[in-house]
Amino acid sequence: MIKILIVDDEKPICDLIDLNLSSAGYHCTAVQDGLQAIDLIERETFELVLLDIMLPGADGYDVMEYIRPLGIPVIFITAKHEVKHRVKGLKLGADDYLVKPFDVVELVARVEAVLRRYNKAEQHLTAGDVTVDVDARRVTRGGRPVELTNKEFGLLLLFMKNKNVALFRETLYEKVWEGEYFADSRTLDLHVQRLRKKLGWEHSLVAVYKVGYRLEVQE
Repeated sequence: MIKILIVDDEKPICDLIDLNLSSAGYHCTAVQDGLQAIDLIERETFELVLLDIMLPGADGYDVMEYIRPLGIPVIFITAKHEVKHRVKGLKLGADDYLVKPFDVVELVARVEAVLRRYNKAEQHLTAGDVTVDVDARRVTRGGRPVELTNKEFGLLLLFMKNKNVALFRETLYEKVWEGEYFADSRTLDLHVQRLRKKLGWEHSLVAVYKVGYRLEVQE
């Protein structure tokens, strides 16, 4: 399992990131101090570090200087939105820069993008008896192949990468259809209905009132 280190001085932020990345299948460790982060990196192996800038002990830039020779990918996650801060972080060797507050779906997508760049991304996703081979775009249910359209497959990946997270209709539509969401469109609902039937998710893929849908999975 891919191990991710979360370094942020705000515990609620650490908990939020941990919850969503753990649901997506990653193993997370969180610390709130820069020196603690360096100590952990010396003792353990991580495939990715999510790093805040304003930290006690040693700030994010100092931690980044320590990480850079190790070749571990880093995403800065910070409230500092000015261009000069983004430029400094990227020049120090960070692979991406995400500004708070952020959408959890975007966070997961950026994590996956960086891991793919380093050939570390998870290639197989599971939820119950449903398994997805991401590279091969192959889906099985109970070991038997399931044929999905491109849009159904795109929705499936979003749900499986964000298990137990309520996803907004607008987010689902924009990520899969890559266009503006229209409130009166039934396209999304019809695709969700087909996914439920094909995967046996009538009770797992639930509608969330005034939000969208959530894939409920017992971990």
